[in-house]
Amino acid sequence: MLAEWIDYNGHLSEPYYVLVLGHATDAVMDAVGLGPAYREAAQASLYTVEAHVRYLDQVGPGELLEARSWVIGSTPKLLWIWHELYAAGSLRATEEILGVHVGTDPDTATARTTPFPAEVAAAIEAARVPPPPEASRSILVS
Repeated sequence: MLAEWIDYNGHLSEPYYVLVLGHATDAVMDAVGLGPAYREAAQASLYTVEAHVRYLDQVGPGELLEARSWVIGSTPKLLWIWHELYAAGSLRATEEILGVHVGTDPDTATARTTPFPAEVAAAIEAARVPPPPEASRSILVS
């Protein structure tokens, strides 16, 4: 964690939770075969289309961060990821990501949703675990 990530309240500022967990999304992509070599060869990638962050507890200056990630669902074109962010062994935040697989036509540079290749779909299915109870929640103000 960098010193400039600490906000005026003395704890990790909101955007840096998402930055750290964005790197965790990259690690999941690597694990299921959507890493840099795939992205370059296939001219395809995963685009985040929805995210939900829950800030559960503050992270103080200098605390070591650990991200844990799981694939919790998929369709032929969508990948659903659950992240948990820990500091000092304590859960501090969660992030739920919905990503869509997008291919870019090299002739027109037009991006379109496209199914995962069979080997990626198999790796996603092999990595999949049931969603935690906290997944798929929405914000409700009454």
